[in-house]
Amino acid sequence: MTNPNHARLTSRGPAALAGLTLAALALTGCAAPAPTSAADSGGPVFAHVHGLGVDPADGAIQVASHDGLFQSGPDGLVPAGVPGRDLMGFTITGPGPYLSSGHPAPGDDLPNPLGLVETRDGGTTWTPLSLTGEVDFHALDVSQGTVFGYDATNGLLRASTDGGRSWEDRAELEALDIAVDPAEPARVLATTAGGVVASTDGGRSFGAPSGPQLAYLSWGPDGVVHGLDTGSTVFTSRDGGSTWQQAGTAPGGRPQAITATDDVLLVATAGGVYRSDDGRTFASVG
Repeated sequence: MTNPNHARLTSRGPAALAGLTLAALALTGCAAPAPTSAADSGGPVFAHVHGLGVDPADGAIQVASHDGLFQSGPDGLVPAGVPGRDLMGFTITGPGPYLSSGHPAPGDDLPNPLGLVETRDGGTTWTPLSLTGEVDFHALDVSQGTVFGYDATNGLLRASTDGGRSWEDRAELEALDIAVDPAEPARVLATTAGGVVASTDGGRSFGAPSGPQLAYLSWGPDGVVHGLDTGSTVFTSRDGGSTWQQAGTAPGGRPQAITATDDVLLVATAGGVYRSDDGRTFASVG
């Protein structure tokens, strides 16, 4: 990169092809592709999964999708909250509160895009916090009280130290996903055409792309970074993204989201939502 403070990546050859692949994934996230799970299976139908998490309050798995929020229960994944709301950039910030972005449901009397919104009741109600009608965050992450958001509307990484009510602009970059070290908010990774880019100054600047071509990232509480490539193969890094080791491949084809928690890895693909204890074997959720 010629200017690390404005990390827009222009590539040729294989990197350009990777860019087209990531662009296709990004566009899919705002469209209405084929359902993730079949209606005749008795489970919910997701047009596309945009985020995954586990609420520490009750251990329930939360699935943010193009068609609203779903959560795990005795009968599998069931709808929760406003149906049809396109929840982008979803993250769980503690027992109870969730942050998201995206687009209103049909019939919603809300600006589009939603900006940053928060729920404290499992998705039943969402409160606008900032940038309403201005920004669609395609990725959100939290570290030590700092909220990071990838503003896909403007190709910009933003950071907030007051829970998402006000924002500081960080680097410009063309990315699909971000992950922040949960113990050190200065360390930020992003997936771009050509590989993963890393920052050690809170996302104000990034180095050159390296490593495998990953689509989605999650920095686990144990310090291990988990990545999902464009074929839904899982990669792990124990040194903050400097080196990567290949693990297993999640079923279902095209990747959609990945989240690492204290004791489980959650992966969403075009075929469904899966959980894994080791990153190599996967079981369907719901």
